[in-house]
Amino acid sequence: MRDVERFPVEGPNSLWQVYSTVSRIKAIWNFIWIQLARYCPFLSWKNWIYRNLLRMKVGEHTAFALMVMVDVFFPERISVGDNTIIGYNTTILTHEYLIKEYRLGYVRIGSNVMIGANTTILPGVTIGDHAVIAAGSVVHKDVPAGAFVGGNPIRTIERSNKQQG
Repeated sequence: MRDVERFPVEGPNSLWQVYSTVSRIKAIWNFIWIQLARYCPFLSWKNWIYRNLLRMKVGEHTAFALMVMVDVFFPERISVGDNTIIGYNTTILTHEYLIKEYRLGYVRIGSNVMIGANTTILPGVTIGDHAVIAAGSVVHKDVPAGAFVGGNPIRTIERSNKQQG
């Protein structure tokens, strides 16, 4: 199971109650800066926005590709190590708003990690150093250091000796 905090709600589904969990001003602020970062062609500028305006922990030489979508409501719950690549159009979520509850979790991505394009990372997941996530994957559980995983849901992918070099 993912490492998430669960908060039950009464009444309508939790998404209708989102602004009792996060302020409108914070959501608008984050949305504006995330949208600018998604289209920004300069990696150093993106990292500056993530570190300084969204309070994410982002390591040195980490690269967020075009259109990466980080969590709008709780980006400060995301940490990424050094020299990691987050592929095109990847989504990193730290919240889940459900019918009877909402969940919050930290997303921890290690150093020297490669995340393929169009991947979705769910709240409460840790991805270890040197892991590789295949494009189009849904990361719904922790990924050990050095693992090569892919699919929906993710599973371990074996590497041949030629691929490991």
